[in-house]
Amino acid sequence: MIILITILYSLSLLYIFLFSLGQLHLTWVYMQSKKWKRTDPQELQVHPMVTVQLPVFNEKYVIERLLLAVSKFNYPKDKLEIQVLDDSTDETTQLIENKIEILRTTGLDIKLIHREDRKDFKAGALGYGLQKAKGEFVAIFDADFIPEPDFLLKTLPHFSNDKVGVVQTRWGHINKDYSLLTQLQAFGLDAHFSIEQSARKASGSFINFNGTCGVWRKSCIEDAGGWSADTLTEDLDLSYRAQLKGWEFNYLEDVATPGELPVIMSAIKSQQYRWNKGAAETARKNFGKVLLSSLSVKNKVHAFFHLFNSSVFVFLLIASILSIPMLWIKSTHPEIGWLFNVGIIFLIGFFSITLFYWIATKRFYSNSPAKTFFSLYPRFLIVSMGLSLHNGMAVLEGLIGRKTPFIRTPKFNVTNKHDSWLGNSYARSRINLNIILEALLCIYFLFGIAAGLWLKDPGLIFFHVMLALGFGSVFYYSIKASLHG
Repeated sequence: MIILITILYSLSLLYIFLFSLGQLHLTWVYMQSKKWKRTDPQELQVHPMVTVQLPVFNEKYVIERLLLAVSKFNYPKDKLEIQVLDDSTDETTQLIENKIEILRTTGLDIKLIHREDRKDFKAGALGYGLQKAKGEFVAIFDADFIPEPDFLLKTLPHFSNDKVGVVQTRWGHINKDYSLLTQLQAFGLDAHFSIEQSARKASGSFINFNGTCGVWRKSCIEDAGGWSADTLTEDLDLSYRAQLKGWEFNYLEDVATPGELPVIMSAIKSQQYRWNKGAAETARKNFGKVLLSSLSVKNKVHAFFHLFNSSVFVFLLIASILSIPMLWIKSTHPEIGWLFNVGIIFLIGFFSITLFYWIATKRFYSNSPAKTFFSLYPRFLIVSMGLSLHNGMAVLEGLIGRKTPFIRTPKFNVTNKHDSWLGNSYARSRINLNIILEALLCIYFLFGIAAGLWLKDPGLIFFHVMLALGFGSVFYYSIKASLHG
């Protein structure tokens, strides 16, 4: 048993270390890419036909805001089609019908496409709409985003190369400062939408359509086999299938599309579950094809860490749980003390992740990067550790092929500190086994702190403090949402 625990602990730390080196390489590529001279595309000379797809399911709080935003697109009306792909089962459908009736008087070609069965969820709605779409290009927006009027004018010029299948824009945040939870989400997402997406593109590796705020060439979707619902991240799945077919993706870091961040822990968990499990399902489905492709070794390595990105939560959880038994193993078997001394190399991994988020912070908080970084980064790490149980279980379900339905993230139309989510009919939080386990893990790592003090081995105390705070804070926010939900 001692050997098994030691091996599992060491392998988990090794995976986290290798993952952090991958993030370090992306950071270096990103910093180098900022030195390159860029050429902006020419303005549109010809306006191609564009279909805007708005996949919707029970979005009564934000749907009118979205419809108003897309109605303001600065684009010829005779070249613009808007499809509201509505699978709603509540009053959202009536709100859409009322708004469409008003917008049609302005000359917009906007139509409601309502499905009764919601077959294949979002992927099914997008595929159903695509069959009727008139556009050569298809822009997609989820209900919680508010695209700018010039969105199409900024993105379509980047399709001048016929090989380009997707142009993805960066996510902005309309309610970033609403609470600590929204600040931490923005902190993490900004790093993905600056360093990860930009660096993968700059290095010639695969990137992904992020499910919203991007434009597809219709022929690219069709050539790649269309939308599929066999993973929870239909966007990542189609992205890989398209790029394996030879299509190129463009990413526009300087074009931001603002959206609303979830404001309660249950909504965050719902979103994280879908992202992490879906990524694991997509990895299970597509990584074999990547390995057998003609991609370079470098791009295959990047694809591995991209597709298995969420797996870091599994190894973090394993290393965390086993770290306490490892204290006793270390104290009773001094002959393997060298193994713990070698562990100092994992500090390199920690500094790699730190640099990754520091560079992203400088990009988005140029007025006070140090203050913002030292305020948010430690708390971001703590909450991420606390989510390792929830996210790790989602990843394991995806890797073993356990199927679950697509659960939407509830939207609130909460954009400033004075707005309240209380009374939202979509916010239904319940105390479940996961929440109870998070409380137990908080207690477990408090025990780990005591064990380190008792054994006079302070090496892991800081780690255990962060874990106790992480699971404790996730438990607190989950219970808070459940009591008010």
